[in-house]
Amino acid sequence: MTERSVVIVGAGMGGLAAAVDLAGQGVRVTVCEKATQVGGKIHQRTVDGLAIDSGPTVITMRWVFDDLMRAAGLTLDDFVRLRPLPVIARHFWPDKTCLDLHASVQDSIDAVGRFSSAAEARRFTAFCAESQRLYHVLEKAYIRSERPGLRSMTQDLGTQGLLMLGGLGPFASLWRSLGRHFTDPRLRQLFARYATYCGGSPWHAPATLMLIAYVEQRGVWTAQGGMQALGVGIAQAAEKLGVGIRLGAGVSEILTQSGAARGVRLQNGEEVLADAVIFNGEAAALHAGLHGQPARAAVPDKDGIYPRSLSALTFAIAGRLEGPAISFHNLFFQDNYESEFADIFDQGQLPRHPTLYLCAQDRASPGPGVTANQASSAQGAPERLFCLINAPARGDGPPFTEQEILSCQTKAFALMTQAGLRLQYAPQQIQTTTPHQFEQMFPASGGALYGMAPHGWMSSFRRPGATTPVQGLFLAGGSAHPGAGVPMAALSGRLAAATLMAHLDSTNRSRRVVISGGMSMA
Repeated sequence: MTERSVVIVGAGMGGLAAAVDLAGQGVRVTVCEKATQVGGKIHQRTVDGLAIDSGPTVITMRWVFDDLMRAAGLTLDDFVRLRPLPVIARHFWPDKTCLDLHASVQDSIDAVGRFSSAAEARRFTAFCAESQRLYHVLEKAYIRSERPGLRSMTQDLGTQGLLMLGGLGPFASLWRSLGRHFTDPRLRQLFARYATYCGGSPWHAPATLMLIAYVEQRGVWTAQGGMQALGVGIAQAAEKLGVGIRLGAGVSEILTQSGAARGVRLQNGEEVLADAVIFNGEAAALHAGLHGQPARAAVPDKDGIYPRSLSALTFAIAGRLEGPAISFHNLFFQDNYESEFADIFDQGQLPRHPTLYLCAQDRASPGPGVTANQASSAQGAPERLFCLINAPARGDGPPFTEQEILSCQTKAFALMTQAGLRLQYAPQQIQTTTPHQFEQMFPASGGALYGMAPHGWMSSFRRPGATTPVQGLFLAGGSAHPGAGVPMAALSGRLAAATLMAHLDSTNRSRRVVISGGMSMA
């Protein structure tokens, strides 16, 4: 039997997951990555000698990676060490109030009761129950299946699933739906942040995103050595299965023969031929013709890449942070929440009233009887801090001026000061990344970090799926179905691999695949 071969463009999480799946089935796989390290959007900045995670900082849905490894006869713990976070996130408001969400649902219920009221704690309990039901309704139909259509979604959901979505209000925005659950505006604001996890506005993203609450409650993990260790671990597993990973090997063109993808041409002119190609990159790059004119047909419609999702201003800091105890994940909210998204999506400008995300990467596991501040870094030594402010994805347009960036940064960092925190760092101890720089890292994205914005109930059906109009060319990554985020990108790679194998084994290109496993079975 002739050995099958596949070239994967990009060593992001989608490409690495696809490589593990395919190699586990005896396919000869070559991964070509333009960067000098694996991971894609998982990356670190070295600031004052400290390696700081400057993309994703944690993972949820650990079962995705356990299932991936198990299917290949491997064990995740042999390649990366993950640690659960006891506190999911700490949230601060300008009125000096603070709320922790915990890995323990009961602890979170108790915290909401103390923070707001007993009645709001009951509403939060009902919200958690609905989030759980919603997740299990959509898991097979959307998360573990090839991109759905209206017909397939209806069949997968069944009568009970359709009734639940009908009761949820599938045409309602997340913001509107949260108003049905909470009377405390702070809680509505807190859970509206789930839209930003997918790069959208709470006023336009669908109510179904409330399922993220259940995903978080099932566990949030950090990786020993930072998130880069997860990418390296999955790459090592792939190499153990025989995958060839070529770093510094940028792809200039996807080669076709008789209308079918048959390999790639590298930027140095070398050709790597194969039976099929998986593109683990920005779908917009194919649409823009950055990998050759024949590959443009893979993403012919702008509907699958526009409107763009959020970009960000990020700050990797080796600094000292003193004051009230903070957690690993911290959110600092401002009062005028809607204006943040109006500025970004309607005006295309940096928010005048930004929300600030702070990841204190040395405060993950304090241990019994030790406060988070005591467990940071050695006294007097800087700690690893990562700050993020939502921004518009206009990285392919005129860059923001230094004055615009400084004004936005100053307003966001002032939220920490309002909470009683004191941040100190020297000029050489901070690195700033803008949408313009993200566009350079991920061409044709405009700096969008999540592909297409998840706006409107039809967005689930518009995002590109694994199958493309170009025979033998498949898509994976955060800009493809099922969406952005480290576990979702891994699932996209698994779906691309399963779809590719189904097409190699059959002439029926309309066959829709569902991958096994899932949180229900974890």
